[in-house]
Amino acid sequence: MRKFKWLAIAMAFGLLASACSSDSGNSNNAAASTTTAASGGTTTAEPVGQTQGGDLTFYMITHSDDGPFWSVVKRGAEAAAKDVGVTVVWQGSNNNPEKQVQDIESAVSAGADGIAASLPAPDALIPPLKAAVAAGIPVITLNSGVNDYESIGALTHVGQTEIIAGEGAGKRFNDAGATKLLCGIQEQGNVALQERCDGAAKTFNGTVISQFMGLDADQTEQQNTIAAALSADPEIDAFLGTGPVIPMSALGAASDVGRKLMIGGFDITPDIIDAIESGKILFTVDQQQYLQGYMPIVLLYLFVTNQNTLGGGLPILTGPGFVTPENAGAVKALVAAGTR
Repeated sequence: MRKFKWLAIAMAFGLLASACSSDSGNSNNAAASTTTAASGGTTTAEPVGQTQGGDLTFYMITHSDDGPFWSVVKRGAEAAAKDVGVTVVWQGSNNNPEKQVQDIESAVSAGADGIAASLPAPDALIPPLKAAVAAGIPVITLNSGVNDYESIGALTHVGQTEIIAGEGAGKRFNDAGATKLLCGIQEQGNVALQERCDGAAKTFNGTVISQFMGLDADQTEQQNTIAAALSADPEIDAFLGTGPVIPMSALGAASDVGRKLMIGGFDITPDIIDAIESGKILFTVDQQQYLQGYMPIVLLYLFVTNQNTLGGGLPILTGPGFVTPENAGAVKALVAAGTR
C-alpha cells in the first residue's frame, strides 16, 4: 500500500515538472464530505471518496464559486486525495471572506490534519490561518496569497505571481498595438485581481484604467457595464479581463457598441478557448489551476507523513503561461477532459 502511495506521489511531481515547463500557453462537515458553494453563499455537502484506508483529513477552503475555474481546482484536489489515500473536505465561500473565516475556524475545531486555503482578503484571513498554524495544523496557501503566506507561517504557496502575470499581459497588448487598456475586475476586494491590472500597468506603453465591472454571476449586467465604459471613452481599444468569463462579456459589449476591441483574459474555459482559436480574443493567461488543487494535497500529505517540504521558502509557481491562437487547439482537448 505504501509503495503505491509513493509511486503516485512520484507521478504527481512528474506532472508538476512537465506542466510548469510548458507555456501551454496564465466557489462543514468534516470526515468524509466535501462542501461546495451554492448561489447566495449557501453550501451543500457531497461525498468525496476516501481510498486506500487513509485516516488523514485535509481541508481545502477557498473563495470559490461553482464556475468553470474552480471546478478544475476541485477536480485536481479530488484526484490527489485518491492518489495518496486521504479525505479532502472542499469548502467554497462564493467570494465571502466571513464565510471563509468561519470554515477555517471550523476546520481547526474539527482537528484538521492540514489546511489549504486561498487568500483573496488577507486582512480577514491571515488571523484565522495563523491560529491554525499555532494549533499545530500545517497550512498551504493556493491561488491567491503569494505575498502573505510567509507571514502566516504556511509551508509554501502554490499559484502564480499575479504582478508578473499582469506584466506579461501588458507586453502582449504592446505587441498588438493597443494604446488605451481597460482592465476589468469581476470581484471587488480581491487583491490578486487588482495585482493583475497593476502588473499590466507596469509594462503597458499606454494608459491603463482598472475598474470593477460586475460579478460573473450576472454576465448581462457585466456586459452592459463594459459597454457603458466603452461608450464613455472612445479611446479605449483594448480590454483585459481578470478572469475567464469577463473577457467573453467584453466581446459581447464590443459588439453591442460597434467597437473593434483587442481582448485578453485570465484562466481557461471552453468558451474562451474557442474565442482564441477563432481569433476573436488575443490570449488568456494560464495559471494551471488543476495543479493548484492537486499539489497542496500531495504536499500536505508528504509533510504530515514524512516531514517533506518543497520550495525552500519560495512559492511553487504554476504560471503564468499563455494560451494563444497558436496553441489553443492543443489545450482544447485537455479543457474538454476537465484537467485544464
